[in-house]
Amino acid sequence: MPFKSIVRKLREMKDKHGHKPRQDSGHGGRRTRAHVVPDVASSTEPVQQGSWENIPPELLWDIIRRVEESETAWRARQAVVHCASVCKSWRDITKEVVKTPEECGRITFPVSLKQPGPRELPIQCYIRRDRATSTYFLHIGLTPSEFQSDKLLLAARKVRRATCTDFVISLASDNFSRRSNTYVGKLRSNFLGTKFTIYDGQLPCGTKIKLSDRSNQRTQSKQGYWKASAQNYKVGTITYELNVLRRRGPRRMHCIMHAIPMSSVEKGGTAPTPTSFNNISDEPIPSSASKADDPAVDFSSTSLANSIVPVRDSHEPLMLKNKPPRWHEQLQCWCLNFKGRVTVASVKNFQLVAAVEPSENVSVDEQERVILQFGKIGKDIFTMDYSYPLSAFHAFAICLTSFDNKPACE
Repeated sequence: MPFKSIVRKLREMKDKHGHKPRQDSGHGGRRTRAHVVPDVASSTEPVQQGSWENIPPELLWDIIRRVEESETAWRARQAVVHCASVCKSWRDITKEVVKTPEECGRITFPVSLKQPGPRELPIQCYIRRDRATSTYFLHIGLTPSEFQSDKLLLAARKVRRATCTDFVISLASDNFSRRSNTYVGKLRSNFLGTKFTIYDGQLPCGTKIKLSDRSNQRTQSKQGYWKASAQNYKVGTITYELNVLRRRGPRRMHCIMHAIPMSSVEKGGTAPTPTSFNNISDEPIPSSASKADDPAVDFSSTSLANSIVPVRDSHEPLMLKNKPPRWHEQLQCWCLNFKGRVTVASVKNFQLVAAVEPSENVSVDEQERVILQFGKIGKDIFTMDYSYPLSAFHAFAICLTSFDNKPACE
């Protein structure tokens, strides 16, 4: 076939598929780029949408609901996440169909890590420790599987400093930068390792921060409230009792969760449930806060620096304590009933219950209910089971305190 015939065939194919040949501009036969683009809104041709978006909402709701109910384990539950990744209409309906961990006992989206766990049966997870890199991985599941199909929930890296130790918590196992979107929060200890502070990278649910200093009004948003992506918010404190006399017995710890009210464990009580994972803003951080090495907002006290005042209802924070173990005469050791979830004796093993006084609003079963338990099952494998009103992030941060050295407590 001659070359001219091949070119003619190619032009016919382009015209057939809707590609029009270029036209001369009339300026000396030279071809120039058009500067006027036709308005899409004024065009008579309708804008074609994807075929996935044209599904009726009623049918789409029923499809996603059936997928959500049928997928219980994480390996199969990836289909629910894939449904939310198709398009905006699918994502909106999936968010409405998928329930919180308190209601369904399942973890699906990243926001589930900040929401309280179920009230009845706890969510069972395990922590894997990497001694070489001082990294800790939180997976959902009973025990590590051979096929590594368990879902990675959170990861933490231990950073030793001169006067303290930090555990940076992230969604990704290879990115622990505080400026990234995967940053969740951190845990910081004092010099002796007896007191730990939990910092959340997200503003706690139901809390707004308002700047009272007029000189920093340029950093406020249109609603009058300031959002900072690099800010840390103090949401919990864990304290270990000193063991100066080296008495026998397990570690004793007390937890104060400033972001969770004590009324959440009472009859009819509720815990804060965030609906979004993080609020990232492009607004600059005030100069008074950026000068500090690690700016943090403390909700446990009323006097706050830098003229930052929390706007939230005053409530008594949730307090947790160790469930007292019993001494086993035959084994000559302290014992707790972990219901088969812990198989190795360790000083790190513990169970936490609510530190409430006997009252009409709190039943005896609720006082004895284990909210968080942590124990060893292997050399570098530990189990973590948590329930309402703690979230996966709070439970993981509390368990990380067991991995730090405590010379004054042992």
